[in-house]
Order: sequence, then structure tokens, then C-alpha cells
Amino acid sequence: MAAAPLAQRAPEASGSRVDWLAVPAIPLFKPAAQYGPLLPELKERLGAVLDSGRFILGPEVRAFEEEAAAFLGIPQTLGVANGTDAISLVLNALEIGPG
Repeated sequence: MAAAPLAQRAPEASGSRVDWLAVPAIPLFKPAAQYGPLLPELKERLGAVLDSGRFILGPEVRAFEEEAAAFLGIPQTLGVANGTDAISLVLNALEIGPG
């Protein structure tokens, strides 16, 4: 059986005297700090997607792909769900197989 992550172990078990409950959490994402003036538009557009229920292949995705292509100065882009999907598509397009 694998050991519990260090942060979940009792201080006695890990040999550390650190009180893990007293360690402040590090914020992972602060949209207001990162996106500042864009936040109202982002909330509006995200709200429109949530309200429509069209999370895949909707008009917002098409608009995003067109705007991204224009910004990058390339003919077209393809929006994907995550980085893993992006890597998989690139590897398939380049005919790079397993290994």
C-alpha cells in the first residue's frame, strides 16, 4: 500500500514537527489579478455558454477559434478541451505513434 502524501501524514509519522493545519494555503488562481479589465467580458461570455448549455462546438467556440487565428496571424485554430487533447491531435497529425 502506498504511503499517504506527506501533507496528510501525522507530524509524528513523517518525522516533522510542522503543524500542517497552520501552513497557509497558496492560492492557485486569482482571476481578478490575472485578467483584470477582461474579467467582466469573460464572465459575460462564460455566462452565455452556461446559459445555452452548448459547451462543445457552439458559436462561442467558433468565435474563439476565429479570434485566436486572427490574433496569431494564421489561417485557422482548433479549440480543444485540454493540453492532453492538443498533444494527442498534434502527434496524430504528425503520424507519430506510440513509443
